[in-house]
Amino acid sequence: MDSFQSFYAQATSWLLDTPNWVLVFAVVLIVICALLLVQRLILIRIRRITDRSHYFVDSLLIKAVRLPLSLIIIWIGFLLLDNFLPSTSSPVANVTKGVVKYALPILLVLAAVIFVDRVLTGFIRYYSKNSAVLLSSQSIVVGVSRSFVVAIGGLVLMGTLGISIMPVVASLGIGSLAVALALQPTLVNFFSGVQLVMDKPIRVGDYIELDSGEQGFVEKIGWRSTWIRMLPNNTIIMPNSVLSESKIINYFYPSKELSVPVEVSVHYDSDLDHVERVTLEVARNILKQHEFGVESYDTFILFHTFDDSSINFTVMLRSHEYFQRFFIKSAFIQALHKRFKEEGIVIPYPIRAINTVQESAHFKRE
Repeated sequence: MDSFQSFYAQATSWLLDTPNWVLVFAVVLIVICALLLVQRLILIRIRRITDRSHYFVDSLLIKAVRLPLSLIIIWIGFLLLDNFLPSTSSPVANVTKGVVKYALPILLVLAAVIFVDRVLTGFIRYYSKNSAVLLSSQSIVVGVSRSFVVAIGGLVLMGTLGISIMPVVASLGIGSLAVALALQPTLVNFFSGVQLVMDKPIRVGDYIELDSGEQGFVEKIGWRSTWIRMLPNNTIIMPNSVLSESKIINYFYPSKELSVPVEVSVHYDSDLDHVERVTLEVARNILKQHEFGVESYDTFILFHTFDDSSINFTVMLRSHEYFQRFFIKSAFIQALHKRFKEEGIVIPYPIRAINTVQESAHFKRE
């Protein structure tokens, strides 16, 4: 009992000797920590509920409000400091009151900007899953919306701090011309990206071929460049201005299905009706059994060339996507080669014949 009374007396003496502004700092810090802890517990509980919901808006709002709510709690702490911090000769207290004066509006505007930006970005990313236009232009739309929100927030903050907005707006008109001239290549790429999104010659996920020969999947259409992932898993980063002026083959437009022509040669002595019957049977089996074949496709062959040592024809197959054509073609060639051997159909080698009678007559005349 004596030890407790001694501790209580020492604590009371320390509190009486401690400056008031230090006590205010301590109380405000405790309040901020307590509110942050309560916020975390409440958000965790609410998030468990929203995760079981079929709606995305509630989950989006919980994710968007986390950081802005923390800033609001810090704003409450600064507000308590501003109201209860006594005016003393302490330089720390005086500097703190000056900082709090400007921190209060900054924290409020920053919290609002972050919340609105996260909500808009969440809506854009959610609806881009069901919209080809938004999916292709997701990065551009997000960048434009984020720039707009930040610009409005900056103007509101300047007005709150007592800074006149009109001179800033007037200077932006003059400065924008200089910026436009300085950033002309960037602006050209930006508007070329907008043109690609609106005209839709390519979309995110399409398999394309450039006029320079590179092929790959469109991974992202950004505000400055388009990213194309090639089959070897490397990426081409193409400026939008160059891409918009290039000749592009889009293998996924208007549909992903693609015809696969295969060139075949047979001997002149072959029965072409028999060759056609056997080839079509092999082609239909491949399209039916192979995972990349289009079973409903009505395959056909066309004889087209009397070559030096063979009769050439083309077999038309069909795959679900462009890059799958290699597997369809490989499987068909293997199966057809095996079947031709079984049927006795000859795939000829190049033949060069020397007419010895004609050559001997020529030498006799000489």
